[in-house]
Amino acid sequence: MLASESNQQDRVAEDMRLVGSVCGENRELKAIFRNPEIKPSKKVAIVTDLFASHVCEVTMAFLSFVVRKKRSVNMQGISNSYMDLYRKDHGVVLTHLTTAVEADSSLQKLASDVVSSYTQKDVELVAQTDPRIVGGLALEFDNRMYDARISTHLAKLRIEFAKNIYESKL
Repeated sequence: MLASESNQQDRVAEDMRLVGSVCGENRELKAIFRNPEIKPSKKVAIVTDLFASHVCEVTMAFLSFVVRKKRSVNMQGISNSYMDLYRKDHGVVLTHLTTAVEADSSLQKLASDVVSSYTQKDVELVAQTDPRIVGGLALEFDNRMYDARISTHLAKLRIEFAKNIYESKL
């Protein structure tokens, strides 16, 4: 990896996090990347205008390479894949904490500490809210999920009450 050789892995990871979020949030940019009628040189100019002042030279060279090779449609996936590799190399586990209301810093720290002690890795916590879960929390990491959502418990109760064990089966 060029980032490793130039000792810029941390900076490139920060840059790729930015690229991933911009590509994920900007519908117009996605449309430009998907459009085969827009020449790669024009796409390189757009990417340069967007990112040149915010990312390092290594990242900018890589982004230009991706666009010239007509792979810009995969830019968000490429940045996510880089982040996965970076986390793996640095012993970091991505953890998603979902709550019905915004989680305070003490809950976020508790969730990070629990996951860290379980996995023996550093934790990158992404906290999000979802009012549909009613209350409780969901904690996802390393293809595991701790589910303490009230909505899940209510769904289990609905299934149990639907069985009606007191009804005669005759």
